[in-house]
Amino acid sequence: MTKKPVGQNEALSLRHSQKGLAPSENEKAAVASFLSKTKLVRQAQKQKGLDQPTGRLVFALDATMSRQPSWDLACSLQSDMFVEAQRHGSLATQLVYFRGVNECKASRWTVQASDMIGWMERFECRAGRTQFGRVLQHIQDETVRQPVQAAVYVGDCLEEDADHLAGLAGEIALRSVPLFLFQEGDDPYARTVFTEIARITGGAYARFDGSAQARLAAYLRSIAAYAASGRNRDMLPADLRKQVRLLSSR
Repeated sequence: MTKKPVGQNEALSLRHSQKGLAPSENEKAAVASFLSKTKLVRQAQKQKGLDQPTGRLVFALDATMSRQPSWDLACSLQSDMFVEAQRHGSLATQLVYFRGVNECKASRWTVQASDMIGWMERFECRAGRTQFGRVLQHIQDETVRQPVQAAVYVGDCLEEDADHLAGLAGEIALRSVPLFLFQEGDDPYARTVFTEIARITGGAYARFDGSAQARLAAYLRSIAAYAASGRNRDMLPADLRKQVRLLSSR
């Protein structure tokens, strides 16, 4: 029997009717391949610290020669910080340090404690003057690129102009980033400036010494939880909580 030519209306009707057909095996395979590749991309982004965390924390350290014991302590606390943060969200951290004559560097962001530990274990402190101003400038620059929920700085002394540092802290305050400053020892000039910077930025200041490592560990865990939870002040111990201003969740 001779087939009747399909007219324009009939062809259109045929195409419409085909829209309701189940996808072919090739189409199913293509969709499955796309979803698999998307999953791999997301996993790679997470491993590289590119996944979207609920909090970002800049972790800055004075890495001049006298700071090696504190550097080793901070390295040993990284896993605890990430574990605590995961109870309240997710955390990305960035390591910032200065050492030597003119070295001040920052790592990439990461959501993996193993990255932070790996970077810090390969590191040696070097003699030099403090470069806290460069740390503050970096924090300010970073907040322009993306939101940062908090920044931590651990150091012992200070050899820079207080007015200059206060000005940089003021710029950070405009970006609603609280600074948590932890001083080892009791250098009076550093104590005065660190306390003022904490006040300006709405953060907090506290002291610790070599015999109070558990205290520093508790502080760092609480700040990791604070950043990951969207700045929930209830995550902080009482002595820090009473200093911290209520900031926007930016």
